[in-house]
This record gives sequence, C-alpha cells and structure tokens, in this order.
Amino acid sequence: MASQVISVLCERQTSGPSGARQIVVDYLLRAVTSRNSFDASLVMEELRGYRLTIDSIIDLYIPQVATCMGELWTTSDLDFASVTVGALRLQALLSEASSALVHTAINTHTAPLALVVVSEGEQHFLGASVVAAQLRRLGCDVSLSIAEPPKQITNRVLYDQPDMVLMSCAQVAGLETIARNVKKIRRAIDPAPVIALGGAMRGDIEGIRKKTGVDLVTKSAKDVVGFYTKRHKALSRG
Repeated sequence: MASQVISVLCERQTSGPSGARQIVVDYLLRAVTSRNSFDASLVMEELRGYRLTIDSIIDLYIPQVATCMGELWTTSDLDFASVTVGALRLQALLSEASSALVHTAINTHTAPLALVVVSEGEQHFLGASVVAAQLRRLGCDVSLSIAEPPKQITNRVLYDQPDMVLMSCAQVAGLETIARNVKKIRRAIDPAPVIALGGAMRGDIEGIRKKTGVDLVTKSAKDVVGFYTKRHKALSRG
C-alpha cells in the first residue's frame, strides 16, 4: 500500500504533456470550482509554495485549468454556472499574479502597440487577458477591445494605429466575424498592422489563416511579437 501511495504521489508531481505538474493543476482546479469562498491572494501564496514562478502561473497553470474546466463542462462534470464562477476566479488570480510582477517602465512612444480583440459573440475573455499580460511582459503597450462592434474596432485601429492586432476566437462559428473584422481593418489602413488569430482553434491552421485573412494563427504572444519585429526590420531596411 505504501509503495502504491508513493507511486501515485510521484506521478502527480511529474509534469504532463503541457509541462504543468498535475498536483498543482488539481489544487488550482479545486480552488476555483469550490463552493467555498475564494481569496486570490491566499491561492497565490499556496501556488508560490509549489515553487512556481509568476510567469508559469500566468502562462501555464491558469490556461491549463481553464482548459480542464472546459473539458469537464463538455462531459457534464461541471455545470455552466460552475465554469463561469471558475473563470471569474481565474481572472481574479490573473490580476493578482500580474500585480506581483516587477514591471519595466514602458516608453509609450517607442514600445510596440498591441490591440487584443475579443469579438462580439465571444464569451471567453480569460485567454485574451492572459495574452495581454504576456504582451506587457514582452515590452508592448497593450489595450483591450471587448465585444465592440466591427465599426468601433476599425475606428479604434484608425485612431490608435496599433502595430499588432490580436484576435481571440473560441469557436468555429466566430471565424466569420473575425474574417469581416480583418477585411475592414485592411481596407481602412495601409499598411495594415500585423493581424494574428488565437484561441481554442484546432484543425487546418493554414486553412483558418487563409479563410480569415490574418497574418498568422498562433497561441503564442511571442510568435506575434517576433513576426512583427521581423516585418518591422524588413520595412525599415526597405
């Protein structure tokens, strides 16, 4: 019995395919779906007890637990209300983690400007908030557009002149909206900013890129910043 217990504990301490330790994922999932009260600062202290960095909490564990909740909802092991409360608690934890970061002062005159867009009809804002936090750590000046109509998004792009527009999409049905927004942006401004698409997309990534008209489809903020940097250097040399 003792050897079985030790074996289970060892398995839970090891990292899964995502790189997250299962014992931490299990703890955080319980914390955000519990019927008990939730204190983001206390949960942060517990997570730091697992020797996690703030970056790993933001980039790995919060998205991983959000994915777990989505899977549990699809299998009816969590109801919609529990998933909604869990997402709000993860959002609070994200704010708590972000406030603990040592932010380097951003020069708004020289820093790349990024606009993160959650289109109308989308109900998942946590992923966009995680991406915004990642972009800030990469030295970008970031603003968020939440459920704004296409005309307002276009006006925002014309006024702010962002270097990057990152669009979040959690469902295949939302790709049509993304495609319309991309077309409007490209018609409104020349040269258009780098436009990226992220979210819970699977399948033919190249087909999705062509269908929506974005420059790249990725779940990595670093990929978008890297794409922008390469294009910016190429245009500067030209």
